[in-house]
Amino acid sequence: MKYWLKNRFGFTLSVAALFVLSSVAAVAWRLILKTEVNPATRPETIAAKSPQKVKKINHPVLVLPEAEWVDSTLKSLTLDEKIGQLFMVATFSNRDESHYKYVEKLISEYHIGGLIFFQGGPLAQAQLTNRYQAQSPVPLFIGIDGEWGLGMRLDSTITFPKQMVLGAIPDNRLIYRMGADIGQQCRRLGIHINFAPVSDINSNPNNPVIGVRSFGEDRENVSRKAVAYMKGLQHNRVIATAKHFPGHGDTDADSHFTLPVLTHSPEQLSEVDLYPYRRMIADSLMGVLSGHLYIPSLDNTPQLASSLSEKVINGLLRKDLGFRGLVFTDAMNMRGVLKTGRAADVNLKALVAGNDVLLYPENVGETVTRIKDAVAQRLISEKIIDDKVKRILQAKYWAGLNQYKPVDITNLYTDLNRDESKKLYRELCEASVTVVRNDNQILPLQTSGDVKIATVSLGGGSNFIFQKMMAFYKTVRPFTFYDGPANQEEITEMLGYLQPYNVVVVDVHGISSNPRKYYGITSETASFVTQLRQQGKKVILCLFGSPYSIQYFPETDALICANQDGTEQQEIVPQIIFGALSSEGKLPVSVSSYQTGAGFETETVNRMAIGTPESVGMSSVMLKNIDNIATAAIADHVFPGCQILVARKGKIVYDKQFGGLDYRMPDRVNSETIYDLASLTKVSATLQAIMLLYDRKQIGLEEKASRYLPELLGTNKENMTIRDLLLHRSGLLSFYPSLWERTKTAAGGLLPEYYSSRQDSIYNLQVAPKLFAKEALRDSVWKWVVKSPLNNKKERSGGYGFLYSDLGFLTLQKVVERITGIPLDTFVAVNIYEPLGLSYLGFNPLRRFPSRQIAPTEQDYRYRGQLLQGTVHDQMAAEVGGVSGHAGLFGTARDLAVLYQMNLWKGSYGGSNIFQPGTVPLFSRIYDEAHHRGLGWDKAPSDGNSSYVSPMASVNSFGHTGFTGAMVWVDPEEDLIFIFLSNRVYPDPENTLINTQRIRRRIHDVAYSSIRERKSLLH
Repeated sequence: MKYWLKNRFGFTLSVAALFVLSSVAAVAWRLILKTEVNPATRPETIAAKSPQKVKKINHPVLVLPEAEWVDSTLKSLTLDEKIGQLFMVATFSNRDESHYKYVEKLISEYHIGGLIFFQGGPLAQAQLTNRYQAQSPVPLFIGIDGEWGLGMRLDSTITFPKQMVLGAIPDNRLIYRMGADIGQQCRRLGIHINFAPVSDINSNPNNPVIGVRSFGEDRENVSRKAVAYMKGLQHNRVIATAKHFPGHGDTDADSHFTLPVLTHSPEQLSEVDLYPYRRMIADSLMGVLSGHLYIPSLDNTPQLASSLSEKVINGLLRKDLGFRGLVFTDAMNMRGVLKTGRAADVNLKALVAGNDVLLYPENVGETVTRIKDAVAQRLISEKIIDDKVKRILQAKYWAGLNQYKPVDITNLYTDLNRDESKKLYRELCEASVTVVRNDNQILPLQTSGDVKIATVSLGGGSNFIFQKMMAFYKTVRPFTFYDGPANQEEITEMLGYLQPYNVVVVDVHGISSNPRKYYGITSETASFVTQLRQQGKKVILCLFGSPYSIQYFPETDALICANQDGTEQQEIVPQIIFGALSSEGKLPVSVSSYQTGAGFETETVNRMAIGTPESVGMSSVMLKNIDNIATAAIADHVFPGCQILVARKGKIVYDKQFGGLDYRMPDRVNSETIYDLASLTKVSATLQAIMLLYDRKQIGLEEKASRYLPELLGTNKENMTIRDLLLHRSGLLSFYPSLWERTKTAAGGLLPEYYSSRQDSIYNLQVAPKLFAKEALRDSVWKWVVKSPLNNKKERSGGYGFLYSDLGFLTLQKVVERITGIPLDTFVAVNIYEPLGLSYLGFNPLRRFPSRQIAPTEQDYRYRGQLLQGTVHDQMAAEVGGVSGHAGLFGTARDLAVLYQMNLWKGSYGGSNIFQPGTVPLFSRIYDEAHHRGLGWDKAPSDGNSSYVSPMASVNSFGHTGFTGAMVWVDPEEDLIFIFLSNRVYPDPENTLINTQRIRRRIHDVAYSSIRERKSLLH
């Protein structure tokens, strides 16, 4: 039923659903609303106009549960208790006991009808709510001013984007979902009223109090979004409250401090300011909050706030617009209203004007006395009070307070921070980012050719999230003005640094919402962008804040407005720049030459994005089990630290780092920590090169290696084929320890004819941080390989059986280099890594990165006599200078994710084709089921008996592991990538706990279980 309604009616389903689920209450509410008709049609009015006798007709009376509860409760109340229902007092959950006792006194002595919570925490608020409710015979209304969610007021809760950010989102279903989510959180915390949404049209850009709290300046956009937010709340039994009636959007003063004046004509008010309220009232709006404004065209009584005007509340809102719900005042402690008189008198005026509930009133006791005196003096009738209380009780019944239950504090934090809510928050952020300008379709940014990109961060401090995300897609040069440029001298210096770059991405942070301070944009910041343009650079300007800040910058080739500055926006904008995500946002306001609704919808190219697990059909809750496994493994000294990454459907959904570079942990592992990938080199470098040459028809699988390496002719290796080498069936030994043993003395030292502790023109192969070998050693090693014996694992067919071999991939390296005429590291860098934008993947990392960024591997006592940090752990790879077909590659989990996403996408990435579509599937097929081998790839064992691969991995999955504790695994059937990097060999390579405890397999299991868990929840 729920599914059908959802798909048949969109988000209007909840009205129908509520009618089905609570038809009696809904019918009662509507019947009651219809009882307040135009006075001219009342029977007593008709009788007064005509001398004829009105015939009384006795109709059957339907007594509904709501009416029974409301009427019986109302009858049970004294005048004092009825007056108390009109108060909604402010309270806080982060105060001391004296404050809490004061609130209890207001409940017991003045019988107040509700509380509005402000700052504090959810658990404390829940406990106080239960405490206060226990003191009140009539259940209290609990409210919150949570325009952008509970996080606006409470710690440890979710903060959604502000309304002007939401105003940039074209799809109003997202706004509805946000309203529904906030509604669910409110209900979970015992809240019945949210004083949202702001329904003001911000037609004055210099508005000091509304601004980013408004959905924007277009009345249709504001109305649609206000209705969507309202429905989301009310479909979850939380009263929505449109504010600030009749419209606070074109004011230049803040009603918290003074009484703003709105000079609009009645026609302008009707066409602009009142438009969203008419739309919401015509739908199902249950609450309106009256603003403290002076509007002469509606009531020219000097200094009379509209919230105190009977013409505005009873006249315009009740009579003309036909609103029958609850009317709340804006906070009665605001100077905009209190400056007109004493608190008690002002509170009474608000009630006489037509307001039902006094919000945040001052002097409650004095006001109660003043109201009672007014009743006695017939300034306000008890019937009017009864009508107000009846509306309040009707709303309390609708909110379920006739069957009040205390707030259950079990799992409260978890329930208020659901992963679905976090997923929704990211969706809102993604949908709101607006590409305002895109000259010559510069976005998505092309990374091929001679494009040289620099980023300049202004005002971002030490937060480099944006620049790190940019580097995920392309090697870019980052520059930073921590607080923005201070003077022309600093600008000139920066322009000098930027000379070599033809594309400059400028990200501006620290943008405020204060129009009087130019939104935090300094003249130096604007001048820097102007001078960049004058240099002829292609400039992409990214503003992380209010769209009104656009007016202070010159035109650039591309302009992106993120609308606010958060981690999500700083991750999303680079993804839009490079085409991993498309842009959907539209400007919610007009600014400079850009009109409301302006915005380019950019295209995507197949690049990896960042997402939430739920967005790709995985469970965040299940994935959190990875944290426990990794943390426990570090505590057990399985490895000092690790990087773990899970990606699905082209999105990285789990990317965490644990532990340190060593067990002392002075340096923690981060996303830029570089690991020795060991045997992942085989599939991440050599195999990639072989597949590329196969695509180019420069190599054949059935060809003999001796065709490309003539030195093998006439040797025991003459007949081994490329296929044999890839399947480890060439007859070559696994490794040849005597190779590096030959370079040692009988006593175990190193022969000076091969090694030196100092690098020079002769000893230029770095085999350890402080050890260098002769260039000739590389040729010597290859000669030793050529002369090495073969194994004796012959099969009945006469061919060699399976024996995993490092020598085979060293041989394949030689094949690649002989065909291409360039070293393996250069070939893969130019043809694969650089086109993919990989910044960290490569050989010999000490040539590009400081050693502190590289995880140490072994404390090598047997060969090099020193700590290995930045030079390859594998001895044979070290002997040849760190570049070998079987080992020597270093990198990060994120770089590997891109490489393997390209493989999963059958060679396609970023709009380019690295391989032909059939190549990766050809090489990754199963060719040797007994030994679970593809061509170069490892495959999942059919019996599921593996210490590192999950038994849930499909038969089409493929990957590899490395001796240092690394693993990559790709599953086309689940569209899943799993990457695990560690330095388990530090300090001792004999540490095998990673296998005996099956750490990688257990984490791999969690990734698959996360998919299954999500599927079970959805079904």
